[in-house]
Amino acid sequence: MALSPTELFAIDSLLSEEERTIRETVRSFVDIRVRPHIADWFEAGTLPARELAPELGRLGLLGMHLEGYGCAGTSATAYGLACLELEAVDSGLRSLVSVQGSLAMFAIHRWGSEEQRREWLPRMAAGEAIGCFGLTEADAGSDPAAMRTRARRDGDDWVLDGSKMWITNGPVADVAVVWARTDEGVRGFVVPTDTPGFTAVEVPRKLSLRASLTGELSFDSLRLPADAVLPEVTGLRGPLSCLNEARFGIIFGALGAARDCLDATLAYAADRSIFERPLSSFQLTQAKVADMALELGKGLLLAVHLGRLKDDGRLTPEQVSLGKLNSVREAIAIARECRTLLGAAGITLDYPVLRHALNLESVLTYEGTSEVHQLVIGKALTGEQAFR
Repeated sequence: MALSPTELFAIDSLLSEEERTIRETVRSFVDIRVRPHIADWFEAGTLPARELAPELGRLGLLGMHLEGYGCAGTSATAYGLACLELEAVDSGLRSLVSVQGSLAMFAIHRWGSEEQRREWLPRMAAGEAIGCFGLTEADAGSDPAAMRTRARRDGDDWVLDGSKMWITNGPVADVAVVWARTDEGVRGFVVPTDTPGFTAVEVPRKLSLRASLTGELSFDSLRLPADAVLPEVTGLRGPLSCLNEARFGIIFGALGAARDCLDATLAYAADRSIFERPLSSFQLTQAKVADMALELGKGLLLAVHLGRLKDDGRLTPEQVSLGKLNSVREAIAIARECRTLLGAAGITLDYPVLRHALNLESVLTYEGTSEVHQLVIGKALTGEQAFR
């Protein structure tokens, strides 16, 4: 009997019964509800986020690793496994969930006031309200300190001016967590998207993450009350802490895309006959799938280890960078190699591999490029700052 890569590495032996149950629940949901439609959504460049969000909320997947306010309060490892199953269908689906829970909800949960938590988190956990996270700007990606969006005090109010770019969920969000420069340093603001002066337009002509709603946010003399500011943090520590939460989900999620590519390729190679033999019977095919299974398995072992460290409160930002760098780099390599085994069939939406490869080009860049994570690890190893 042929083994799956996860069976080869006995990954299930490292997981609790509850973690396996959560994983299987998410896998069953996405296989039934999303997988039959995802190629069409990708081709059309859309995602029915407003329809999916309440369903994801009923499963407890939105902010699932947070405590209270209607959140499920699961382990970090269970959250990672959920991200893996979501991204095994499409990176856009995992992005919807991780931006909601690990960026927008986490920011309010960790740095917000009790009033902000009570107002937004229960609705966001249920999928009744969708959130986005406004940090990146057109000219301020890897260097968020270069942001130009600014908030100034005007009496008791704040007035926000500027724009944000590449914002997942932006076109359909009910609330945006927006980071801006102030005279006090960088501050975060909870911004209802129906506030006058707020506009969001969808980014057109994407070749990656097409089954994801990506927007450009603009703020034109947008007036906010004094209690819109996140009170518990000043400086880049706030948004960077949120990014670490989301990067953790990517450590698992990218491996889901890789697993789906490899599963599809193994099935194709078993069925495809060439020179009167199954494609899977050739030495080069077996060498390729062996190498890919090895990298996938090593990535899963690292991801579970980092999940355990996070559950113990011992995970460091440098270790998150290790995981994100490894998972995304290996996942995109696996997707590309799988495409070679599928031949011409691999460039169609009948198979998931090129769709995953295209999506992973974005995952490779967002929430810290590979080069940024290399420098984070390099600083940890040498003690020298190389960013500037």
